[in-house]
Amino acid sequence: MPEANENRELDVKLEEYGKGDVYPFHMPGHKRNPMAFSNPYTVDITEIEGFDDLHRPEGILKEAQKRAARLYQSKKSYYLVNGSTCGVLTAVSAAVTPNGRLLMARNGHKSVYHAAYLRGLSTVYVHPYMTKFGVLGAVDPEEIRSCLNKEPGIQAVIITSPTYEGIVSDVAAIAEIVHGFGIPLIVDEAHGAHFGFHEAFPRTALHLGADVVIQSMHKVLPSLTQTALLHLNSDYISEKDIERYLDIYETSSPSYVLMAGMEKCIRMLREEGETLFEAYATRLREFYKKTEAFSRLHVMTRKDFSKQEIFDLDASKIVISAKQMDMTGADLEKRLREKYHLQMEMYSGSYVLGMTSIMDTEEGFDRLYQALKEIDIGAEDTSGGNREGRKIYDTEIARAYGLREKRLEMYEAMERPAKSVSLDEAEGKISADFISIYPPGIPILLPGEVIDADFIKNIRKSLEMQLNLQGTADIINERINIVKI
Repeated sequence: MPEANENRELDVKLEEYGKGDVYPFHMPGHKRNPMAFSNPYTVDITEIEGFDDLHRPEGILKEAQKRAARLYQSKKSYYLVNGSTCGVLTAVSAAVTPNGRLLMARNGHKSVYHAAYLRGLSTVYVHPYMTKFGVLGAVDPEEIRSCLNKEPGIQAVIITSPTYEGIVSDVAAIAEIVHGFGIPLIVDEAHGAHFGFHEAFPRTALHLGADVVIQSMHKVLPSLTQTALLHLNSDYISEKDIERYLDIYETSSPSYVLMAGMEKCIRMLREEGETLFEAYATRLREFYKKTEAFSRLHVMTRKDFSKQEIFDLDASKIVISAKQMDMTGADLEKRLREKYHLQMEMYSGSYVLGMTSIMDTEEGFDRLYQALKEIDIGAEDTSGGNREGRKIYDTEIARAYGLREKRLEMYEAMERPAKSVSLDEAEGKISADFISIYPPGIPILLPGEVIDADFIKNIRKSLEMQLNLQGTADIINERINIVKI
């Protein structure tokens, strides 16, 4: 049967990848080290006597979550086995009433938009800075203040910090402003579960005034995929409401393999975290220092941004720009993967992103440095018109997440009849689709927004640059669904 063959082939391919020499500069943060169990089948159980129930924890799982709260210094922490997506859906649902109003950063993960759709929310957007480097920057606290002053009835604010590329907003300033209006701040800190464990990394939003913080353990820590935490840190959102929506969005059959892996990770951080993070910070520092000698490739650092563009930067995200070379992000990713057997996390217009963790080895960092050094030395200098073209392109990719006219709320557009048209026919019409560049999964077009000429141009450039576009539209064939009026 086809399904059996597909399952077998995936199984075989995964085993081959695990046994090969490809080094993983991608999530999950355990980097294929056997942190959990040699045979997960022996510990894959259900809610049997003595092993508690995540949806009504009274014993071993209750104590496990208490240990997580003590480690992160939160009021209360909850295990998530549906990833940060489950936590975002829960936090937004608990903070905002049906048909209420939410202020959100426009670079939010698609799960924020899905929460708004499911709750029938009216959304107001705050737009991050567009950096000269070509990635989206921090959210300006004063823009949040301005939105809250202009837009009555907002019940909560949610921002993403850090971003996929590691850019951090001034959470403390934002929290102070938001609390001045008597509403909660939710921070999607999915990429920051390692924050606060070493001075080389930014402070966690948990210690800066955020009321709910969602973290993906699996992205940056030695934990299995889908494992995450929701931290409740104040009384702005009630425990009762958080637990009510967790009961809805979290699977009714939580994996004990995943939860036990989380417990192992938390124990490791508690017992060995100081030593592990010190060694990790040293390896990162040495890597960045060596890459300063590159003449064409460029590894992103804080020096690439103004104080206005970012508040802080997470050094664990290695962003490598090929702007000064005749090479796209897709080209560089392919070269690193095929020639040097280094698998990066993602690529964009003219850069690639490598994700690191405490489990990355000195050998791994050295392999990446040596590969980049060879590429840098062997590259042709293409300064002039082409270089400028790359800069313009990266800026346009960042602008893809920018302001568009909203004529309908998401839930209104998604519930109306729609029809498929070509991109050329779609200009000026109302989108019925989500379109995202994945990763990181941030929608560049939402249902209810007007499809403009800039969007169409950027979609075609994204296809040309081989970026991974996802959504409900047949965008590969340049078709999109519009709302019938």
